[in-house]
Amino acid sequence: QLQLVESGGDLVHPGGSLRLSCAASGFTFHKYTIGWFRQAPGKEREGVSCIDSSGHSTDYADSVKGRFTIFRENAKNTVYLQMRSLEPEDTAMYYCAAASLFSCTISEYEHWGQGTQVTVSS
Repeated sequence: QLQLVESGGDLVHPGGSLRLSCAASGFTFHKYTIGWFRQAPGKEREGVSCIDSSGHSTDYADSVKGRFTIFRENAKNTVYLQMRSLEPEDTAMYYCAAASLFSCTISEYEHWGQGTQVTVSS
């Protein structure tokens, strides 16, 4: 059974850092693009970053470029999102998802995790 499990969310101060993890099981992980998305209360879910199956191609939302880094370890079936210089506007539930082609478009993603909460507040 395909499963994606996010972890690493926490309460941090503005300017702080967090590393989110997305652990996958039940499918051929190294053949899938993995994306990170987030949804704040009262807002639509939005794309944050995505990484292709090889890890060589990545994309980022403008709002996180230069602050967030996505990378993957296929041997561990895990994708990470390193987040730095966090801002209150980054507060949201963060989800990882899997897609069979390289895209950061939400509609392309077939499989989703349950999410991990990131709260940035002083």
